[in-house]
Amino acid sequence: MKRLILAAMMLGFAGAAQAHEVWVERDGNGPVRIYLGEPGDALPEGGDPEFARLKAPRLVSHPAASLVRKAGYLEATVAAGDVRVLDDNVFEPWDAEGKKEGVVYYARAGRSEPRAALPFEIVPIEAGSNRFTVMRDGKAVPGAKVVVITPDKWSKTFVADGRGGLDIPIRENGRYLLSATIKDTTPTALPGGKVDAVHHITTTTFVK
Repeated sequence: MKRLILAAMMLGFAGAAQAHEVWVERDGNGPVRIYLGEPGDALPEGGDPEFARLKAPRLVSHPAASLVRKAGYLEATVAAGDVRVLDDNVFEPWDAEGKKEGVVYYARAGRSEPRAALPFEIVPIEAGSNRFTVMRDGKAVPGAKVVVITPDKWSKTFVADGRGGLDIPIRENGRYLLSATIKDTTPTALPGGKVDAVHHITTTTFVK
């Protein structure tokens, strides 16, 4: 019975980790808000049930920034410009067909900088552009699947071209969220332990 319960818990971790994303929101040059949840759904009052797992995401360009826990998100005050976040310690590694898997989350807010600063990032080809490139370790990812969520929660999956690029349709004013996922089967170590594969999940948000 204990083994069955443990197996069910591991499946739950896997499902939650792969369904959830970390994303960043910023209005103008105001405070940065970092969320954990399912961005295609309305955020529950008080935040996603798994929000407590989001403890110490790293603001890549602002490592000294202080995080303040609010109702459903973490807040930080940083200098103007695009913001990038990385967190490899949200969910513990889980069992998957006899192997260990884990997840690393990347998130960006803004489209003023046409460059990648994260290992996995969706990058505008120029400042303010509606065309983006999916980048992995400095190289474009041809054929990457990108989910686009519009301000009214309409969503659609697009496929990047042979150079990793794609055009984002802009339907109305508000915040857009782009997300992509890749699975790396190279064994590595995460803060939660050694894993045989890592799910890399990245998001980029911007406001029209």
